[in-house]
Amino acid sequence: MILSPSILAADFSRLGDEISKIEAAGAQWVHIDVMDGHFVPNITFGPPVVKCISKVCNLIKDVHLMIDNPEKYVDAFLDSGADIITVHHECNMDYEYVKNAVKKAGKLLGISIKPKTDVSVIKEYIDDVDMILLMSVEPGFGGQKFMPDSIERAKEIRKIYPEGYLQIDGGINLSNAPLVVEAGVNVLVAGSSVFGAEDIEKTVQEFIKL
Repeated sequence: MILSPSILAADFSRLGDEISKIEAAGAQWVHIDVMDGHFVPNITFGPPVVKCISKVCNLIKDVHLMIDNPEKYVDAFLDSGADIITVHHECNMDYEYVKNAVKKAGKLLGISIKPKTDVSVIKEYIDDVDMILLMSVEPGFGGQKFMPDSIERAKEIRKIYPEGYLQIDGGINLSNAPLVVEAGVNVLVAGSSVFGAEDIEKTVQEFIKL
């Protein structure tokens, strides 16, 4: 199982140390939530932070763009070291530009859908993308509770998208993770349950063993 801990739940005053902890514990990816205050009601960080993260770890930089008009910023994120760029179906964007930029850079492309978006919309992307990201909370803030209907939604997505990465993000912990894994998810995003754990190394290992 691939674990992509979300730095949204990390201690930003010690971000380098926090990332070193998850890397040493065995996490394979690091999830970087980029928010613009428009597409979602919160603001986080931009390419300079991704560049800094690239300097302190060898983890796959899993960049989730919760922003409008990602075509304006995708090149900067790619230049900063992003390995995966995920954009939202629901945002205003020039999808062809984003797709071509990511593919030209030799990186992976993901498409994300919000909890209330019909899963059938992924059909228009499945020939292009390397990953589907299913949101199991309304995007915008960390620490929210997992939406149980996401389990059935994951199963539906796997019927349409049987191969490739299926990632889930929102309220994931060691109690509900086995349920989404059984539904076909193979990449888990976890924030509070990793960075808030008493024993980060043990928690990371428990996620990976699922």
